[in-house]
Amino acid sequence: MGAGSSSKHPTRGVTFKKRKKGEREKRRRGLQSFNLCCLFFAFFVCFAVNSSAQTLENLAGQIRSGNSEQKRSALFELRNRQSEEASRIALPALRDADEIVRATAAFSVIFLPAAESFDALAPNLQDKAEIVRRETAYALGKIQNSSAINPLIQTFQKDKSTEVKNACVVALGETGDASAVDFLTQILQPKPTDENEFLRRSAARAIGQIAQIIQIKQSYTVTPENFLPEKSKFFTLEKYRNLSAGFPQFRNAVPVLTRILQAAKESDDTKRETAFALGAIGDAAALPVLQSNTNSKDYYLAEICRESIKKLSGVNPTD
Repeated sequence: MGAGSSSKHPTRGVTFKKRKKGEREKRRRGLQSFNLCCLFFAFFVCFAVNSSAQTLENLAGQIRSGNSEQKRSALFELRNRQSEEASRIALPALRDADEIVRATAAFSVIFLPAAESFDALAPNLQDKAEIVRRETAYALGKIQNSSAINPLIQTFQKDKSTEVKNACVVALGETGDASAVDFLTQILQPKPTDENEFLRRSAARAIGQIAQIIQIKQSYTVTPENFLPEKSKFFTLEKYRNLSAGFPQFRNAVPVLTRILQAAKESDDTKRETAFALGAIGDAAALPVLQSNTNSKDYYLAEICRESIKKLSGVNPTD
């Protein structure tokens, strides 16, 4: 038994040593593979960064010396990057000789710091080309800088183009600043006509957009939540409050909006925007007129009014 036992021990020792050697070899190969992966990843990152930088250099070159189509293509690419670095490259295009390039550049510089974007864009509100003034106005709304409010109002008052005027109104709504509401309310004071219908709709929409941005810090949509896919819904009752209590601009707007919703000759689109605005403002004074329109033949208007009533029902009476 002892002899048999001693004859097996050397074999087990050899087997154990081979196993240990195999494990060390596996660890060595695994470490090599890991190192190769790290090296490849580092190379890939370096390549991607260099490739991106090279692309930005190429885009900058197109802005400097390309033809109009190349410049516009470069500006679209820079805008899609949505970065400060890309917007900075687009800045020279705001002063390009081609009006289409200047107009295209407006939305390509909005990712700079808000104050810098405003300083770069504001001069183009005086551009000789209508398309440049229009696109500049729209872009100024996107940067949400209160400094843009007075220039937008002044442009609206002086510009002869209806499209530019409408762009200014839309932009005022996108600023999310209550100080623009009084001016927007003035646009709604005259009686509706075929000539002012579009501006009235835009002004009502802008008031509602400002109210909603103040209420829940989210983007605006007049489409009722029931008509939206689930992923697009953000209706949050508990966050609504009565803005009229803290902002006299909204308190002044509510009677005007209420009158519009009662007017038989007002366009359906303007009424829809008005009903949404009243719900976003959160003033209970609007409740009767909203309730009276829940049976409207315009199904969209009726649904918007029902949704606005829900918003009012969530408002704290002490607000």
